[in-house]
Amino acid sequence: MSGNNVVRIQDVKKIYRMGKMEVAALNGVSVDISRGEFVSIMGPSGCGKSTLMHILGCLDRPTEGKIFLDEVDVGGLDDNQLADIRNKKVGFVFQTFNLLPKLNAIENIELPLIYAGISLEERRRRALELLELVGLKDRANHRPSELSGGQSQRIAIARALINNPSIILADEPTGNLDSKSGAEIIHLFKELNEKGITLIMVTHDQDIGRNSKRIVRLKDGLIIEDEKVK
Repeated sequence: MSGNNVVRIQDVKKIYRMGKMEVAALNGVSVDISRGEFVSIMGPSGCGKSTLMHILGCLDRPTEGKIFLDEVDVGGLDDNQLADIRNKKVGFVFQTFNLLPKLNAIENIELPLIYAGISLEERRRRALELLELVGLKDRANHRPSELSGGQSQRIAIARALINNPSIILADEPTGNLDSKSGAEIIHLFKELNEKGITLIMVTHDQDIGRNSKRIVRLKDGLIIEDEKVK
């Protein structure tokens, strides 16, 4: 495997069993993603986008096939090892932000470092750096209810970056935002990508997807197109 590949997926299938029925969410997907890429995963509802995202983020296991993350075959790992991989190597950005309402911005950003056993002083230093990076240092002590949707998503992005992950997975990151806030989030993603951060984004929005450098299109659990964005 090339040392430049941060993700390698080989012939991955995911079958859900519902009673006597079997539903194939992924039908044999193979894709390599290099370090520093910005990739959009696109396709109609029910095509397998979210299933692929969950498998990439070690939130779900494939029925068949292999997944390598940073050259580690994650297929043979137990639940504790997968949780460790998720905490160290993957940063998640969700459509609904997933911020804890009782914590302020800086405390939300620090959360993954608490699980990693990092000291308060070091947590605070890194969280403040990231608040500055996403342009919200003046909102450090604001709770989610005191932030706009765009600001909340910026805090969620800072939290995703706190452990210096190998990849950022963003699932419809602009889905709950107005067009201006959505454009600002995409601009931030582009800036992060220019710093060398690997971004994988699920979106159904063609205009949003064209902001990435590569689009992987799914249909009926298969990759039907894999193209560089001009």
